[in-house]
Amino acid sequence: MKQKIAVVGVGKLGLCFALNLEMVGFEVWGVEANHDYAIQLRRKDFDSDEPQVNEMLLASSSLIISDDISRIFQEDIVDIFLMVATPSLPDGGYDHSQIERVADRLMALGKSEKSRHIYIGCTTMPGYCAQLAKKLGEFGYTISYNPEFIAQGSIVRDQQFPDQVLIGECNEEVGDRLQAIYQAFVKSEAVYCRMDPLSAEITKLATNCFLTTKISFANSIGDLAKTAGADVNSILKAVGSDSRIGGKYLGYGFGFGGPCFPRDNRALGKYAESVGYPLRISNATDQVNEEHFQFQLKNYLESSSSSEIIVFEGVAYKQGTTQITESQQLRLAVALAKEGRKVTIKDSVGVIDQIRQLHPGLFQFETDLSAVG
Repeated sequence: MKQKIAVVGVGKLGLCFALNLEMVGFEVWGVEANHDYAIQLRRKDFDSDEPQVNEMLLASSSLIISDDISRIFQEDIVDIFLMVATPSLPDGGYDHSQIERVADRLMALGKSEKSRHIYIGCTTMPGYCAQLAKKLGEFGYTISYNPEFIAQGSIVRDQQFPDQVLIGECNEEVGDRLQAIYQAFVKSEAVYCRMDPLSAEITKLATNCFLTTKISFANSIGDLAKTAGADVNSILKAVGSDSRIGGKYLGYGFGFGGPCFPRDNRALGKYAESVGYPLRISNATDQVNEEHFQFQLKNYLESSSSSEIIVFEGVAYKQGTTQITESQQLRLAVALAKEGRKVTIKDSVGVIDQIRQLHPGLFQFETDLSAVG
C-alpha cells in the first residue's frame, strides 16, 4: 500500500511538490480551496508555465485533488505539508491568515485520535511556528518548519536537486520521518540541516538575506568601477574566484527583485527589530539596491538621446519566468518611459499582457516567441 501524504495548497509551489512526491510512489492528496482551479487539476487540463509540470500532471495516477480538508481524516493521512500563500504585510512582516484559516478548519474537525504532523512549507515570521504548535497541539498535531529554496522557472528541478533541505523539527522522530520523505525523491547530495523550528525560521530568511547582500555588494562595486573607469567584469570575476567568496550571485546587473528576496530581507529586518536587535545589514542591503537603481537610471539617461529607442529584452525578475513582482528591470523601464524616453519591451506574451494592464500606453512591445509564457 502506498504511503499517503497531504499537500494543503497546490498552487505553483505546492503542485510541483505534490507531483514530485507522486512521481516516486506516494499517494498524494492535494487539498485546494479554489474550486475552479481544483477542477482544472482533476481534469488535468491546467496549463502551467513551469517546466515539467504539465507533463508530470498528465502522467500522474496517484494525485487526488479535493477541496475538502476532512479527507485528511477520512484517508487517515498522518503527514501534512502546508503550502498556502503568506503574502507580505505593509510593515514588512508576513501575513499568516491563510495558515490560520487552515488551522481553524482542522480544529473544527475535532481532536485527532492519533498524532498527525504538519510541515509548514511557506515562509513564516520567526516564532510563528511555536504559536501554531501551541494552538494545534491539544488537537493532536505537531508543527515542524520545512520551507523551500526554489526559484520560479525551475521549481521541479530545484526541489529534486537542492543544496540543502531545511528541517525545523518539533522532535527527532518527526525530523527522521520528514527527512525520509525527502530522501525518496531528492536526487542531489543534499545537506539535511536539522534544528528547532525557530532556528529554521531564521535560517530561511537569513539565507535569502545573504544572497541579497551579495547581489547588492556586486552591484555597488560595479557602480564604483564604472564611475572610476575600471573593468567591472574583471574585478568581480577576480573577487568571486576566491573560494571563501565564490562567483554565484556576484555578477553586475540589475538589482535584486522577485517574490522572495526583497520580502525575506525586509522580514528579517522586521523580526530583528521585534526582538531588540536591529539588523543593520538588512536595511543597508535595501538601501544599496535603491542606490544602484538610481545609478542605472542616471546612466541610461546620460548615455542615450531622447530620440533613441531603448530596448529591454526581458523584464521578468528572472529569465524563463513570467513573474514581474518587484522586477528592477521593469521598474527601470517604467522610470525611463516616464522621463520621456521611447522604450520597447521584448518579452513573452504572458509578461506583455501583464505590463499592458499595469502600464497602458507606456511602452512599445515585441513578442519574443522563445520566452516562457
